[in-house]
Amino acid sequence: MKPAPTWTAVALASAALAPTLAPSLALADATPPAAAAAAAMPAAAAPMAMERQKSPAGAEAYIISPADGAVVHGPVVVRFGLKGMGVAPAGTRLDNTGHHHLFIDTDLPANMGAPIPAVDGKVMHFGKGQTEAELTLAPGRHTLQLLVGDYLHIPLDPVVASKKITVTVKP
Repeated sequence: MKPAPTWTAVALASAALAPTLAPSLALADATPPAAAAAAAMPAAAAPMAMERQKSPAGAEAYIISPADGAVVHGPVVVRFGLKGMGVAPAGTRLDNTGHHHLFIDTDLPANMGAPIPAVDGKVMHFGKGQTEAELTLAPGRHTLQLLVGDYLHIPLDPVVASKKITVTVKP
């Protein structure tokens, strides 16, 4: 069994919530996935099927690096891209914005009308608006995929997700 990945994250320093990455990145503490999900949810539990926020036409999420098929040594730095919309922290309701969720060695959720689940080592929430993560992955083959969620961690409609990529981590 592979150990759960460890991670740190970087937040995009952008007051304007630019839809492209700024060259200036500032370090930020990353909230662990379970804590991030809990902190972003209202006190009352959200219903399992909620109205989904509309995504802008043509919005795209993508993984800037590593490249699909890359052979890498750990730790693995994953850089997130988002085109046609901006990045905003969880809990911040702004049109045409969302925040990243990284799926590691797992598929996107079947229910796109519910908050994206936090699963240690499998689904990482970047509720502070981070656009980069450093992962410690066990040697071997891994899949990575991004899914953009709204201010309540609910996938946008239509879904804004990256292509699933595969990387091989060498010891």
